[in-house]
Amino acid sequence: MSIATDMLAAYIKAETEVLANGRSWALDGRSVTRENLAEIRAGRIEWERRVAAERNASASIGGLPHSLANFSTR
Repeated sequence: MSIATDMLAAYIKAETEVLANGRSWALDGRSVTRENLAEIRAGRIEWERRVAAERNASASIGGLPHSLANFSTR
């Protein structure tokens, strides 16, 4: 796993815990509470963007996007 996927998992876990339990949760040494839910969500969205960027980068060859051709006849 990459740092981005690890961080995304941490933010999802924090958001889930706060929503489910309405309690505080520790994330990166900071205590977050239900009042910080908007901050948690903003962090999750940012890490989702980074994970998507990593996936898009790994799906290209030589920096160019690619696709597979289907030459089968029907």
